Amino acid sequence: MLTPTLPLANIIDNLQDAGTLTGWNSQQFIAQCCAVTVLFVVLWAFAWKPVRTILEQRRKTIEDAMANSEKIKKELADAETSRLAIIQKANDKATAIIAEAEKAAVARGEQRTREATRQAEEIIKKAHEAAALDRDRLFAELKGQVGALVVQTTEKIAGKVLTADDQTRLNAETLHQLSASNN
Repeated sequence: MLTPTLPLANIIDNLQDAGTLTGWNSQQFIAQCCAVTVLFVVLWAFAWKPVRTILEQRRKTIEDAMANSEKIKKELADAETSRLAIIQKANDKATAIIAEAEKAAVARGEQRTREATRQAEEIIKKAHEAAALDRDRLFAELKGQVGALVVQTTEKIAGKVLTADDQTRLNAETLHQLSASNN
């Protein structure tokens, strides 16, 4: 009878034949597996674990830096806002100072104008008073000269010397006529 051959048995036989042909040894294989396992444990403990710790620290540092960066950006935005507010406040204050200075200048100009007007009115008043005094003085001089002229003219026309009463009467009449003609 034919015995059925299992493919697995064929594979194992083929592997054993291949192992014998290639020089494969199960003891060496197990020893190599143990050596790789020890190497893996050593690398894990002394290489990968410190590297992972360093990478974790760097990741944490980067996260902290990013959080700090966001905080700095926020503080910078707040500083910019406060700077703009301070500039606006300074501009408003400067505008108020300029407006106040303009008002003060206008008030000072008006005060100087009033003072100049008062001084001009005072000068005009003094000039009118001086003119009135000069006119009165000149009018009095004129009265005296006209009176003397009338007396001389009357003496020459009448041919006689006038008395003091005649001179007074003639002066009064002449002054009355001059005053009436001036008004």
